[in-house]
Amino acid sequence: MRILVCVKRVPAPGAKINVSADCQDVDAAHLGFTTSPHEECALEGAVQLVEEHSGEVTVLTLGVGEAEEQLRYAASVGAGHAVLVEADSNAWDPQRTATALTAAIQDLESSDGPFDLMLFGNESADSGGFQVGVRVAHALGRPIVNGIKGIEVSGDGASESLITARREIDGGFEVYELPRPCALGVMEGLNLPRYPTMKGRLASKKLEITTVEAAAGAGGQERVKLYRPPETVSNTVVLGTGADAAPAVVDVLEELGVL
Repeated sequence: MRILVCVKRVPAPGAKINVSADCQDVDAAHLGFTTSPHEECALEGAVQLVEEHSGEVTVLTLGVGEAEEQLRYAASVGAGHAVLVEADSNAWDPQRTATALTAAIQDLESSDGPFDLMLFGNESADSGGFQVGVRVAHALGRPIVNGIKGIEVSGDGASESLITARREIDGGFEVYELPRPCALGVMEGLNLPRYPTMKGRLASKKLEITTVEAAAGAGGQERVKLYRPPETVSNTVVLGTGADAAPAVVDVLEELGVL
């Protein structure tokens, strides 16, 4: 099997996240970074499938040069190839990101054929857009199911075999059978990602990372503010209690023109 896993460099969980002055990017001055948790499980799932059915795992990310850290980590736990789609910043909107990833995947597949399976995180841990995997799969004309917590390959791993995916729902699972090639959006909980071994870390340092320029495409980000109407202060006047309030109520009704 040939499996592609798309990952994203995100701020480490638990850190205090500050945004830039224009509110369009994350202020990374005092942040550590890691791979988005859903995508860690996607990577582990890909490595397990290759261990069971043979094949290779390619990991791909879009971002600045520092994102090589996440690619080498992926290599240390089993990915055999790594591709950096180099962008001018990490703050690309889902539309531009999907356009760039689609172009990069098409370029990779032009020489070696389509990937049997593409794995994405259900959503990224920072922006939570829920869009990139769906956009890429649609652009490539491949079926995709999100929210996946179980993956199996039926048969002997031949190209005509099916990918069986399970999505958790209230009281059980939905089961999907997808023809290859296809794509899945994986959720944290699919598995327990392994830790890299010393051998894996040393091997990852020698891995040659393929770098390609990101296709910009259309898109952009805008800051949106919600309008909040000014608060109104209402002065409540107690007209009275019991029968003593009746004359005051009549006066108010007369002022309103009701009587």
